[in-house]
Parts: sequence; C-alpha cells; structure tokens
Amino acid sequence: MSGHSKWASIKHKKAATDAKRGKLFTKLIKEITVAARAGGGDPDSNARLRTAIAAAKAGNMPADNIERAIKKGTGELPGVSYEEITYEGYGPGGVAIIVETMTDNKKRTVAEIRNIISKLGGNLGETGCVSWMFSKVGLILIPADGTDEDKLMEASLEAGADDIKQDGDFFEVYTGTSNLFDVREKLLEAGFNIESAEITAVPQSTVSVAGKDAQKLLKLLSALEDHDDVQKVYSNMDISDDVMVEME
Repeated sequence: MSGHSKWASIKHKKAATDAKRGKLFTKLIKEITVAARAGGGDPDSNARLRTAIAAAKAGNMPADNIERAIKKGTGELPGVSYEEITYEGYGPGGVAIIVETMTDNKKRTVAEIRNIISKLGGNLGETGCVSWMFSKVGLILIPADGTDEDKLMEASLEAGADDIKQDGDFFEVYTGTSNLFDVREKLLEAGFNIESAEITAVPQSTVSVAGKDAQKLLKLLSALEDHDDVQKVYSNMDISDDVMVEME
C-alpha cells in the first residue's frame, strides 16, 4: 500500500501544475461527461456523477463548465463520444500497472500507450493479466497536519467508512465504492479538510523496487499520467521515500 499512497501524494502535489496546463480540467470534464452518459444527468441518482462533480469542484472548475459537461454526456449539447478502455501490463521491476483511459480514437490511444510503456522499460499485457491483483475501493485523503486521528477515526466509522490509516502526510479513509460520496459529505460536515476523494484500485500485495528500476518506474508512471487520454494509473509498487523525493 505504501507505494500507492506515496504516488497519490505526488500526484496531488502536481495538481496545481496540471491545472495550469489544462490537463486536470480535461480529465475532469471527460469523467463528468462519461458518468452522465452512463447513468443520467441527475447527480442525486448517479453516484459516479456525484463523485465526479465533487472532484471538479475540488479542482476549482467553474459551475458552467460542469453543467456543459453534463449536458454533453446526456446529449443535450453536441460533444465528443468517449470510449473507456483499460490497459494492463508490467513496468520495470515486475510491477503491475493498470491504465484507465477515455478516448475518441482507440487505435491512436493503444499505439501511444504501448509506445510509452515499452520505451520506458515495461510491457503491455492482455486484458486481465494484472487486474486480479487489485480491488476497487473509495479513498479519501485528509491532510494529517492539524487533524486529530481519534476524532477522524470516530467520525469516519460513524459515516460508514471501512478503515482509516496514516501514510506520510495524509490520513487515508477507505470506503466502499458505493458510499464514497456519502462518507465524504459527512466528513466535510464534521469539519475535516479533504484533499481528494476518488474511486481507486488498491493492490492486494506490493512489489518492492529500488535503484534504477525505481527511477524508471516513476518516469513511466509520470509519462502515462501526462498522456491526454489517460484518466488514472495504478500500480502495486513499494518504493523507498528517497526515490519518491527525487520525483517531487
């Protein structure tokens, strides 16, 4: 779990830069659009859309942008039709990698993802080759600084969370995929500062990597994250703090 958590921390530190480049908004808009297309434009009856809207608001996306993305998803406004495709494979050191994408051109995306992975020391595998190693859960990150662990534990369990633990600068609150939004809202009402709340894939076990393999792996994960069609990247890496610091 430590590698997953540290990588999540780095991604959040990069969020400001991503927002300036427009990449964050692009990913959020895609998720809102696809969520609305799949489950309708009413967030009260569409948990995925509720979570996507909450993430957009946390990223300071204007309400007009959110509304337009919803209407594009429901067909009220014209827009690009995105296809959700997940790629699986291995990175340096034998680390399992899952790449979730949304694309309007499947052939382009698979060619570019394959090129990134192979160029940076990995291999793209068949569907299902590593996904069995991961479980989908809801994950809420709360800054540890200024947060009372006992109060957070009590509030989280009362809100319906499954578990809570600290890893570095954050407390991690784990929920089921269906009640992530409800737990998030209750923790906000209780006065906790939430860094992020998302559905994520947590590895059942991790693979330790160090040295050049670790550096190559982080470059690979970062390159995948930066691709315009990539929404989320997961891995089962366990990596030392000093290597992570070099990437920050």
